[in-house]
Amino acid sequence: MAILGNMQGQGGAAGGVGAGPRMSPAQAQEFLRRGYGAMQRGDFREAGGCCSLVLKHFPKAKEAHFLVGLIGIESGDWATGKRAFRNVVSLDEAHTAGWAQLARCCVTLGQYNLAEKALHNAVATGSGDPLVMDVIGNVFSLLGDQVTALEWFDRARAKAKSAFFELSRAKALTFLGRIEEAKAALEAVLGEKPDAALAHWMLARLERAKDGEHIAVMNDIAKRMPEGHPDAPFIHYAIGKEYEDLGAWDDAFSAYEVGAAARRKLVSYDEKAEEALFAALKSTFTKEWFAKQAKGCNAESPVFVVGQPRTGTTLIERIMTAHTDVEAAGELQQFGMAMKRVTELSSPKPMTAEIITKVAGADMKALGDLYMDTTKAVRGSAARFVDKLPVNYLYLPLIAAALPNAKIVHIVRDPMDACFASYKQLFADAYYHSYDQEEMARHHLRYLDLMSHWRAVLGDRILDVSYEETVADIEPNARKIIDFLGLEWQDACVNFHDQTAAVTTASAAQVREKAHTRSVGRWKKFEKHLRPMKAVLDTAGV
Repeated sequence: MAILGNMQGQGGAAGGVGAGPRMSPAQAQEFLRRGYGAMQRGDFREAGGCCSLVLKHFPKAKEAHFLVGLIGIESGDWATGKRAFRNVVSLDEAHTAGWAQLARCCVTLGQYNLAEKALHNAVATGSGDPLVMDVIGNVFSLLGDQVTALEWFDRARAKAKSAFFELSRAKALTFLGRIEEAKAALEAVLGEKPDAALAHWMLARLERAKDGEHIAVMNDIAKRMPEGHPDAPFIHYAIGKEYEDLGAWDDAFSAYEVGAAARRKLVSYDEKAEEALFAALKSTFTKEWFAKQAKGCNAESPVFVVGQPRTGTTLIERIMTAHTDVEAAGELQQFGMAMKRVTELSSPKPMTAEIITKVAGADMKALGDLYMDTTKAVRGSAARFVDKLPVNYLYLPLIAAALPNAKIVHIVRDPMDACFASYKQLFADAYYHSYDQEEMARHHLRYLDLMSHWRAVLGDRILDVSYEETVADIEPNARKIIDFLGLEWQDACVNFHDQTAAVTTASAAQVREKAHTRSVGRWKKFEKHLRPMKAVLDTAGV
C-alpha cells in the first residue's frame, strides 16, 4: 500500500502562486520513505525535513502528519507528537493508529482524561494491525489497567507471533505478578532474538539468580556489543544484579559501574539547573508564604507517598493499599502538570526554577481542583487513593496548600543505602543524577536539606516513615501509617504481600514477598567501591 495512499484532493498547494515546482504524489511518497528511514536511523533532522517538504505541497496528507508524530515520540518531544496525531485524527476520524498514538502521547504528558477519550476512539474504530493493538495495550498499561493491557498484547500475538509482542506481554505479566508466565514470554523473546538486552534485563529482575549460567550468556553478549550501543546499560545492569544475587560483590559492582557509565553518556543531566531549582524552592516556599495561602481544594482522598526512589515507597504503598479503603493510583505526573497549566508555562524539563517562582502566586484552590480533575481517570471510588510519585517531595508546600486534607507520607532511608540503591538501578526517563557516584550524593544532600526545610514549614503535615524500622517490625509501623490516614486498622495491612493487584514500578517482582531486611546496610558489601559517594556525604556531615 502506498505510504500516502491517493494524494489527489488532499489539499496540495502545488502549482499555486509562489508554490514553486509541483511535487507529484510519487515524489511525496518517496520523501516519506526517506523520512521513515531517517527516523529509524535516529536522524530526526532529515526525517522532519522530509515531512515539511511533503506537507508544504500536501498539507492534508495524514500519513505525513503521522510521521511527524512518530518523530516527536522517538525524539522525546511528546507535545509535538500530540499535535501531529491530533492533526491525523482531525483529517481521518477513523484512523485507529492515530487515536492510539494520540492516547499514548496524552498519557505520557499526564493528560489522562484526554488519553482516555483518545483510547476509547482507538478501541471503537478498531484495527486488525497487531502493531496498533500493541500501542493500545501499552496505553492501558500506562493507565494502570494491566489486565486489559495483557488482553490487547495477547490479541497482537495471536495476529503475528513475534518477540516484539512477547516482550509487551512479559511486562504486563510481571506487573500482574504472574512471574512464571512472564519468564516463559521472555524466553520466547530470547528464542527469537538471543541478544535482546531488554529481555535479559527483565529476566534477571524476575527472581534471584541461582548460578552463573545466565551471567555467562550475558557476558558474551556484552563482549560482542559495539561501544556506545544504547542497549549496553541493560545488559550490564542485568549482569550486576545476578552477580549480586550470588554474593559476588566485586563482579557485581564492576558491572553496575560499566552500566552506569554507559547510561550517563546517553542522558543529559544539568546539575546547575537542579541547584537553581532547589534554591528557588527553599527561598519561595517559606513559613510566611504558607501562612498567607487561602483555603485550597477540600478533597480528602489524596495520599502522597514521597521520598527518593528505591527507598521503600512501593512497600509503604502496598501496606496502605492492603486496606479496603485505599487504592493505588500509581506514580502520577498530574501535580507537576497542574503546576505548569496554572502558570501557563511549558518546559521540556519536568520542573524549572521559573515555574516554581510563578506558581507561588497561583490560586491554590484552582491548583488542587485541577489535580483532582485530572486524576479522575486513574483513581477509583475508595475513600483514599495513593499517588506514589517519589519526586513529589519537591512540591510539598504546594500540595499542602492546594490540598489541605491530603496526607503526606515521606519515606526515610539510610543515605548510603538510598544512594547506592539508585546507583545500581536502571531507570527509564528520570533520575539522571543517579549514574555518577558524586552526582548522586550531591543530589541526595540537596534532597535532605530541602526536606529539613519542608518540615520547618509544614510540621506534622508530613509523616516520616523509616524504611529500616518498618522492615524490622512491620505491624507497629503499619499501624502508625493507617492511623495517620484516619482509617480503622485492618490485619490485611501486615499481610500486604498477599495482594494480587498490579504493581507498575521497578519493585514489581520484589513486593510479592514478605518484608525482609536483606537490603538494610547493603551498601557495606560494596563499601570499598563507593568511596567517592561516601566522601561527598561524609564531608557534609551526613
